[in-house]
Amino acid sequence: MSGTLYGVGLGPGDPELITRKAARLIAEAEVVAYPSLEGGDSLARSIAAELIPDGAQEIAIDIPMTVARAPAQAAYDAGAAQIAQALEAGRDVVCLCEGDPFFYGSFMYLHARLAERFAVEVVPGVTSITACAARAGMPLAARNERVTILPGPLPEAELRARIEGAESVAVMKVGRHLAKIRSVIAGLGLLDQAVYVERASLPEECVLPLAKAPEKAPYFSMILLTKGADPWL
Repeated sequence: MSGTLYGVGLGPGDPELITRKAARLIAEAEVVAYPSLEGGDSLARSIAAELIPDGAQEIAIDIPMTVARAPAQAAYDAGAAQIAQALEAGRDVVCLCEGDPFFYGSFMYLHARLAERFAVEVVPGVTSITACAARAGMPLAARNERVTILPGPLPEAELRARIEGAESVAVMKVGRHLAKIRSVIAGLGLLDQAVYVERASLPEECVLPLAKAPEKAPYFSMILLTKGADPWL
């Protein structure tokens, strides 16, 4: 019989935010797979490092950080092939994913390649949005309020239109798009209602009003905005 593939959400970075189920699966794993920066480290592995058993086989999937889609797709093809080998040998594989596997998670690309051939179980994790809201002390929605989630790379005009028509907003994947996003929010007169969160739950975490955010932002940063009360009151 083939093994089972587990897509395990690790949460935003603090190892104490790993769920009990995820921790158990990792601690019992024979094979552990995870994404890593091409030629660099893996944030996913670093979050779960203390749980990975000695002697477990590790499959590092090197993901090139390029705008072009083809290199990353090829990396997921190669990673899926290695995982399939282990599954065909009857070994379960625990695939580590920052945040939640199906919320902007890297695991979804492996799921698309393997779910039709093997048993797959997805273990949800704490999302970056809920982690950022918690660290900022900023409730995002109550009663019938709506939350709009936007990726930072969207064109400026689309960002403006979507933020203008929203109640609460989370802008993800800020990175090199920070200046554009801040300009849009300022142009809508909402700068004082926006919060910048960088590397939520990690030791280098930074939480600031968007007006005081640095000029450059890492990939793991987010902007939260509510149109109700001042989030800092």
